[in-house]
Amino acid sequence: MYPFASYGSRVALPTPEAVNASVKSAQPTADLSQLDALTGGAFKAPTSGERAARLREWLASEPSLEQMTEVFREFSHRDKGAAKALKDKLDELKRTKAQDAIAEEWAAKAKALLAQPRLNLADAMGWQRDAAKAGAPLSREPLAGLRLALSERMKALEDLQHQVQVQREAAVMLAQRIELLSTKALAEAQAQREPLRTDVAAWTHHASGLSADPVWESLEPKYALQLDTSRNQLHLVWEAFDAALAQALAAASDAQVALPAVPVWADELRALRGEATPPAVDALEQSGRQQQASLAVAAAVAALQQELAQGHSKTAPKAAAALRQLLKDHARHIPPALEAEAQAALVSSSELEGWQRWRADQLREELLAKAVALNLAPEGQRLGGRKVQEALRQLREQWKATDQGGAPNQALWKKFDEACNEAHKQVEAWLEQLKQQNQASRAQRLALIEEVQAWAAAHATHTDWKLQLRDLHAYAERWRQSGHLSEKLFAELQPLWKAAISQAHARLEAAQDQSVQRRQALIAEAQALAQVVPLRIDAVKALQQRWQQEAQAVPLDRRLEQKLWEAFRQPIDAAFERKTAEREQVSASLGAHDQAVLQAAQALEAACAAGDAQRIRAASEALQACLRGQTPPAVPPKAAKPDAAAPDAAVAEASSEASADAGANPDSNADSVTSITEPDTTATPSEAAGKAPAAPAAAAAAPRKLVAMRGDDRPGMARAQPQSGRPGAGRDDRRPRDGGFGDARPQRGGERGGERPDWRSEREERGPRLGDAAFRAQRQALEQAELALKKLATQAHGEALMGLLGAWQQRNPEAVPSAQALGGKAAAAARSAWASALGKAPAPAAEAARSTHLLRLEMAAELPTPAAHLEARRALQLQLLTRRHDPAPAQTWAQDVAQVLASPFDAAAAERLQAVLKVLLRR
Repeated sequence: MYPFASYGSRVALPTPEAVNASVKSAQPTADLSQLDALTGGAFKAPTSGERAARLREWLASEPSLEQMTEVFREFSHRDKGAAKALKDKLDELKRTKAQDAIAEEWAAKAKALLAQPRLNLADAMGWQRDAAKAGAPLSREPLAGLRLALSERMKALEDLQHQVQVQREAAVMLAQRIELLSTKALAEAQAQREPLRTDVAAWTHHASGLSADPVWESLEPKYALQLDTSRNQLHLVWEAFDAALAQALAAASDAQVALPAVPVWADELRALRGEATPPAVDALEQSGRQQQASLAVAAAVAALQQELAQGHSKTAPKAAAALRQLLKDHARHIPPALEAEAQAALVSSSELEGWQRWRADQLREELLAKAVALNLAPEGQRLGGRKVQEALRQLREQWKATDQGGAPNQALWKKFDEACNEAHKQVEAWLEQLKQQNQASRAQRLALIEEVQAWAAAHATHTDWKLQLRDLHAYAERWRQSGHLSEKLFAELQPLWKAAISQAHARLEAAQDQSVQRRQALIAEAQALAQVVPLRIDAVKALQQRWQQEAQAVPLDRRLEQKLWEAFRQPIDAAFERKTAEREQVSASLGAHDQAVLQAAQALEAACAAGDAQRIRAASEALQACLRGQTPPAVPPKAAKPDAAAPDAAVAEASSEASADAGANPDSNADSVTSITEPDTTATPSEAAGKAPAAPAAAAAAPRKLVAMRGDDRPGMARAQPQSGRPGAGRDDRRPRDGGFGDARPQRGGERGGERPDWRSEREERGPRLGDAAFRAQRQALEQAELALKKLATQAHGEALMGLLGAWQQRNPEAVPSAQALGGKAAAAARSAWASALGKAPAPAAEAARSTHLLRLEMAAELPTPAAHLEARRALQLQLLTRRHDPAPAQTWAQDVAQVLASPFDAAAAERLQAVLKVLLRR
């Protein structure tokens, strides 16, 4: 099996995982080699620029989509910069594929429109607009050809509509010519008969040709109805004119023929026949007709002139048509001047219509220039997609408004439409980008909704409400920052988000409702507790602690929480304010003892400010005596007010007397001494001062009758101790009390002979109870006095040291400070030695030994030695270790100081000596 393995040896077989790993590691190598050969060495190129160049060359050969996808999959995680061109190509193919699908859809719609026998102009225009909004590639086939075909159909239809309008106006003008000839002479009407017949026939032929146009079926019914109405009206007018003219000609040749209905021709024929004219119309009636006709025509002329003056292009043609109709009806009854004015107004109206066409073309050219400018703007200065869309919409609306005021211009419209479609490509790119952003935002928001639902399921049993509130707030912030969405997508996702976040908030909102109920219960407790007199401070603290625990456990809205806290705090604050007011009221009426303490405290503060130690001590002793009640109050008896100090003093005196009695007879204190009312220790000084005086101590009850007297001659035992008559008192006599033979317990009394100590008799005597203001004043004064005495003592000690060093510098033994000034236990004995050392002349040997004595002094004071003398100190310490029986430096520091003073003065030595004496003289 394994020829290279010896007998008994083990060979490690490869595991299946290792085999799979080796296969996987070998497979990409073969694929990479194939891909590298396919791309022209792009994978093995040494630099990123060469790889990108070879990829671009390979992309120029138009590879298949599968090959580009495989190369991008392997190349994207190797060099993203070089793979960017490949990624752009793939994205372009994806967009092209998506646009092809859109193009197929809109191409089918366009073909359906073209296949209809009757094309709706609004549907054709809406197809182009909706296709552009949907992002269809209108500039590529097949949509480009379909769009061109639709445009041609639309143009033909619009041309046909225009021709129908022209023929309608031509019919109206022909009818006006015929009506005008009916007012002329018979010869002139006969001369114009054949040209009119030719024009009417030509108009009829042209109108009939319009109905044979291929797009006639697509024309709106109103245009065909207008053309038929114009044809019928023209035929009726012509037939009536022709018949009247034929009758007039026949009447001219034959006197038996009746005269025509045309008044002008009838008058002319009567004149030719020599017949009398019909009686003239009454002059008054004729004048009335002329006046009415003149007023109507003058009003129409004024209205037309006003419309022309104001430049109303829409209402001026209506006014002109009304004036023409009035001229037809009343031309014979108006004066020539008014007729000339009416004809001038009509001419001006025609000029205005021509000017309107010219002005409309100018406006169209301006709109065309604006549309072209949208395409010619530099890349960095182009408007955004939304702004371009708004600009195109405004341009098209302005073009529509221009078409309404004048005749349309198809050539300019074609150029304008092409420029708008070219600019709409920017809108298409922006819409595509916006669509991708909407899709990404939608996916992100859906993922966030799923995350919130998963969070709600995971925290279904958690009670850390603060953490949950922070998480939910973070989710809400992420939802607000998840990017822009269209209104349709937002309306779709918003209900899902509200449902998910409401489900996540449900447990927290329930906990908050319960917390609000608990806090309202705490508010009720606070209101009830604030009514209790006296105020229970411990209950208030416990209630506040419960509120803090509740507030820390369940968070609420800041405004609601602040409102509840103010409602909770208000009754407690009112209770404390009431208590403070009572305390201030009590403090305002100080007793005689409190006033005396305040005066003594003020005197002590004045002594501290003066800086006199004796005065400070005297004032401090006076204050202590005043506190003990040994100093009579400074207030006269008449001005003294009843307060709590007197009852407190009485209580203290009664307590001391009772303690003394109890110490003298400890076994009978329960019977012989009446209990004394103790002051309330829990009340504040001001409350104690405000209470009513305690009842006077009751008289001591008479001692019980003596039952037995025990005589004991043992050492330390009191003689003639009366015993109360309690049962079993004689049993204790059998046990010895002196700790002798048979007594297993240690002796309690010691030298006091076994007597039980009375702590009440040894307690320091206290004065009457003080008010709050007096207590604080005396405490502050005593602390200030203590600090002042310490400061004065330190100052005096420093002055004494400086005096000693000055005496050393001057070699003057009389300048040595006194022992009391120096202080310390050893200063009195050492002062004479120091004075005698200063009285002698300095010896050279003393100067040589001064360093050793200073080292001993620093060792005695346990102070550090300067760095220059550390080696000498270590050597001295070694020498002292060898001298076991010599005294330590702490025992001979006074003699060392005398030796240093016997040496000459030195500033550095004086500084070291000062530091040492500052420590040693305080011990």
